[in-house]
Amino acid sequence: MCGRYNFTVEGSEELQEIIDNLNAKAKSPFQGKTLKTGEIFPTDLAPILIEEENKVSVAASSWGFPKYDKKGVIINARSETAFEKKTFRNSLLNCRCIIPSTGFYEWDSSKKKFIFNMEGSKALYMAGLYAYYGTEMRFVILTTDANESIKDVHTRMPLVIPKEEISSWILDYSTTNDFLQRVPPKLVKEAV
Repeated sequence: MCGRYNFTVEGSEELQEIIDNLNAKAKSPFQGKTLKTGEIFPTDLAPILIEEENKVSVAASSWGFPKYDKKGVIINARSETAFEKKTFRNSLLNCRCIIPSTGFYEWDSSKKKFIFNMEGSKALYMAGLYAYYGTEMRFVILTTDANESIKDVHTRMPLVIPKEEISSWILDYSTTNDFLQRVPPKLVKEAV
């Protein structure tokens, strides 16, 4: 599971570029909400990468699909079963996204908090899905079984997409199953 992640632009030209592009694109406040940076919590408004006019583009979206009973939000989708779930099927077919971050957080059994990231990089890209609920764009993060670099802290982790494959995930439906079945790259952890 991924219940929080970080998005900080300091020291990362590629993440700063995402914010710059989003600010240039925004003509009005983001649905009356403030774009969040730093530690991102469910329901926060954050940048995501989506397909627009057959190219990768940035958008502002709130984290979490509303639950059917309107009590809370769904923040993650299991990559192994997403095609089987009505809530995620259409998004997996047509609305794949990337959630840019500077790492995600997990807690071990003794409640110690860790941040995970790509070694030697200030950016980590997570696969996700988005959908519109009324006029509001919402996203979820796809998760998969934890690889060896995370198993000692948690049994699940986000489906991490290498930077050079962002376009393939977002634009090329034919590669979707391959991505969903991959073991994510090894990550480094740091106590917070």
